[in-house]
Amino acid sequence: MDVVTQGELMDLVVYDDKGLVPAVVQGLDGTVLMVAYMNEASLELTISSGRTWFYSRSRQELWPKGETSGEVQLVKELRIDCDGDCLLVVVEQLGGGACHTGAVSCFFRSLDGDSVASSDA
Repeated sequence: MDVVTQGELMDLVVYDDKGLVPAVVQGLDGTVLMVAYMNEASLELTISSGRTWFYSRSRQELWPKGETSGEVQLVKELRIDCDGDCLLVVVEQLGGGACHTGAVSCFFRSLDGDSVASSDA
């Protein structure tokens, strides 16, 4: 795995036309907890504070995860994908769960039968 400095990471991030990049948040056990969006300011706050900060598309403002719920996420690792257009944030989840519904993960629904048919076509 390549290791980069904070400055290098910030230079590698490719933001969309709204200045956002998706951030996949994963627990220490590998569970995908949630997907949220970061802008440059929330990414910098995440790095400097050691806890997750996101950009709310609906409220159009920065918010620290756990601000109202107490479900804080402590950042343990931050990765960027090969194209620079997606982040992976590995966290220690404090509190009951990451989802606003109270579930541990936002991904608590699955397709009937837990599998998707695939084709080699």
